[in-house]
Amino acid sequence: MDLSTTYLGLQLAHPVVSSAGPLTATVDGVRALADGGASAVVLHSLFEEELRTRAARDAAIMDRNSDAFAESLDYFPDVQVSTQAEARSYLSLVERASAAVDVPVIASLNGSDIGGWTGFARQLQDAGAAAVELNIYLVPGDVFTDGSEVVLRHREIVRAVCDAVDIPVSVKLSPHFTSPGHMALTLLADGAAGLVLFNRFLQPDVNVDDLSTDVGFDLSAPHEGRLPRTWIAALREHTRASLAGSTGVETADDVVRYVLAGADVVMTTSSLVRNGPAHAGTLVAGLEEWLVRKGFDSLGAARGMLAVPGNVDADAHERGGYVQAIQRAKERYGAL
Repeated sequence: MDLSTTYLGLQLAHPVVSSAGPLTATVDGVRALADGGASAVVLHSLFEEELRTRAARDAAIMDRNSDAFAESLDYFPDVQVSTQAEARSYLSLVERASAAVDVPVIASLNGSDIGGWTGFARQLQDAGAAAVELNIYLVPGDVFTDGSEVVLRHREIVRAVCDAVDIPVSVKLSPHFTSPGHMALTLLADGAAGLVLFNRFLQPDVNVDDLSTDVGFDLSAPHEGRLPRTWIAALREHTRASLAGSTGVETADDVVRYVLAGADVVMTTSSLVRNGPAHAGTLVAGLEEWLVRKGFDSLGAARGMLAVPGNVDADAHERGGYVQAIQRAKERYGAL
């Protein structure tokens, strides 16, 4: 059975990829995932705030002691050097992980500003990263921020990083745009080689006992895969760029659903955290078993079978699906 696929121009043995998370934060973790069956690994994200917080902390130390003897300042950290130490640690991980496994290692940057990402992206390339994934976590807390500003910021970051490197760049996109499909195609036109759909934004809950907000982060659940699959299916016939499905993967059936929608690869962290790195191999085996059972001779033969046809009225298609769903709900639950 031919399970091979192409993602960001990278030839992969199969579509199951380990996404950024706690398991990809060390060389041993990356090695375990590759041994467990992942066809590629996205390293844990380097956060913009990690660099800023370290720099701000060191600057504060310097400021508090600015009245001390000049000689004493030699004992305090150099802000630029300290910040670079954080970057060097991540670059070292990229270099060592790339050398430790035979599958592609993709670096991940998480931020909301251009900042120094362009220069750092070049360093990631030099360290051996096969590609760079931009996780643009931009949630405007200011209710007066115009949506066009959010779009512009995304485009500026993508264009700047893509212009700075020769390796492919993917964007882990949010679903919270007025028109997610148009935004996706716009970023591809700006130079992105692929998209990861979707990023999971933090959604705090309310603790009614101590009157506080709970900012805990939960692992994804299978039902969360419906939204990214909807947009992968909508985009598949409108781009040759790589589409990665992310979120809501637990079993091989979830992988199959993404493939049928049109995903080139299926990324997961939650299922690997719950079941261990070897679960990647279980997902691949289940995918292969399904393809054989359904009579397919390759992954490519099944990919995109349920994508929205490119020659239909997409708005009418979406509306028709909604009306059909309501009719089925009425049959099951009564008039709504």
